[in-house]
Amino acid sequence: MKQRIIGEVKRVNGPVIEVSGITDAMMFELVKVGEQKLIGEIIKLESNNAIVQVYEDTTGVTPHDPVYGEGMQISVELGPGIIGTIYDGIQRPLEKIREIAPIYIDRGISVSSLDREKQWHFTPSVNKGDTLQGGMIVGTVQETERVEHRILVPPDLSGTIVSIVAAGEYTVDQTIAEIQTQNSVIPLTLMHRWPIRVARPVSKRLPLDIPLITGQRVIDTLFPVAKGGTVAIPGGFGTGKTMTQQAVAKWCDADIIVYIGCGERGNEITDVLAEFPKLIDPRTGRSLMERTVLIANTSNMPVSAREASIYTGITLAEYFRDQGYHVAVMADSTSRWAEALRELSGRMEEMPAEEGFPAYLPTRIAEFYERAGYMETLSQKQGSLSIIGAVSPPGGDFSEPVTQHTKRFIRCFWALDRALANARHYPAISWLDSYSEYLTEMSAWWEENVTSTWQEDRTIIMDLLHREVRLQQVVKLVGPDALPDTQRFVLDVCTLFKNAFLQQNAYDKIDMYSVPEKQVKMLHIIVTYWRRGSEAIKGGATIVKLRKMKVYQDMVKMKFTVPNDKLSQLDKIEARLERSLNQLETIYA
Repeated sequence: MKQRIIGEVKRVNGPVIEVSGITDAMMFELVKVGEQKLIGEIIKLESNNAIVQVYEDTTGVTPHDPVYGEGMQISVELGPGIIGTIYDGIQRPLEKIREIAPIYIDRGISVSSLDREKQWHFTPSVNKGDTLQGGMIVGTVQETERVEHRILVPPDLSGTIVSIVAAGEYTVDQTIAEIQTQNSVIPLTLMHRWPIRVARPVSKRLPLDIPLITGQRVIDTLFPVAKGGTVAIPGGFGTGKTMTQQAVAKWCDADIIVYIGCGERGNEITDVLAEFPKLIDPRTGRSLMERTVLIANTSNMPVSAREASIYTGITLAEYFRDQGYHVAVMADSTSRWAEALRELSGRMEEMPAEEGFPAYLPTRIAEFYERAGYMETLSQKQGSLSIIGAVSPPGGDFSEPVTQHTKRFIRCFWALDRALANARHYPAISWLDSYSEYLTEMSAWWEENVTSTWQEDRTIIMDLLHREVRLQQVVKLVGPDALPDTQRFVLDVCTLFKNAFLQQNAYDKIDMYSVPEKQVKMLHIIVTYWRRGSEAIKGGATIVKLRKMKVYQDMVKMKFTVPNDKLSQLDKIEARLERSLNQLETIYA
């Protein structure tokens, strides 16, 4: 549809503009404001007036400036060339913009989201006369060494192929096929557009019973998340939200990573942009950017673009999920997104709810997280979309609205603890405040693929950690020496578990990543030490004797000394532990 004038500016209130004289417009329509063609979106229609939120600085916009309608909702371009690209909140490629405007993004600047000149080698997988439904695969393009880009029929289109090109080099806007619908012949290209606020359709949702393996022991063993699951990571400033998300992005077994820097400080986003290209994908030995998409929207960018960035990222993720990939979205942070909603709501003079946030905040949060899931796609493939959202509660107060509403719609909660972060215990995930509701569904996977002892051992160690909290309160009053050895041994085992298992060094080549088999073996060794050690203490042994066993130091160091490909060494440590405890029991028998 051609651009046409749909009204004129009546009032300007920062990024919120009131437009009068509306003649032909629809909700969430993409518009261009003024002679500079600033990008905006209609968010409210009433009689012949409309409210437009503008995704750029509105300085210089005046009453009576024309407003142009684009005839479509704000959308993203989906096709080859997305992987490895750094976009802003409305899918403008920042590296391309830097060639035009090296310092700041000029207002009204327009750059195609996908490169129109680059040619891709397309291999068709359908033939003339085939009947295709929306979401089915037309052919493939090898986008990176790891990512085979599957070209999809737009979900809202179906019909019969009347022509298809031969394998060869094509740009994203060249016609590769024609499809006969009931009314007309529609050309297909390597790319199509999709509205960012509309979830892409799927065939059906599948159970969330396969874990997203991250290699971080505190996550995989204690608070695992399923592929297609939802996670919140709340924490105050400096507790390691971004660091935790980066570790998960690097090591998790997702095929595609979409990292959304939403309203964070410029230096933090700069660190992400500088670090990600340097990170090496452990599975391919190549740059992590070959399976990553970055959305960079810093705190000094227009606030309305921050609000859109979350939807841009999730729509890109859904596109790769529809191709049959497992996708992980890192949203850092949803609190900044909620603050953008609050500012825009205030400028529209809406009635505020708690702490000034709009009354529809819970609805928006729910709409975002419900787009996650393990799906059967329209092409009958299986793909998943996992959402890991950071939350930045002011002052670390988890009772504030964004954290509380987020907890209603997620099933995994990794609460970051400032005391752990100050003690340089990373990941600083609190084992007392965190939880995962995926444990029951995933227990069958752990039993079938790793070990049958995982759930029992995890239950034992979590019980010990909670007992330790109560004992620490007694210790603060009377000191550890007042406790009997049976209770002091609880403190000793928990200290061993925290130092030898939960704390993980991201700079150590062995400790930075632990396969599930290593995790459960380490856990089982510590649980065995607890079980057999408790029996030895009841038989007369002392904690001092237990600590002096040579194998104790082996347990302390096992995370650094046992590589993932030599797990038989952990079996030897467990055997030495059993022998040492047998000798102690013999002495005190």
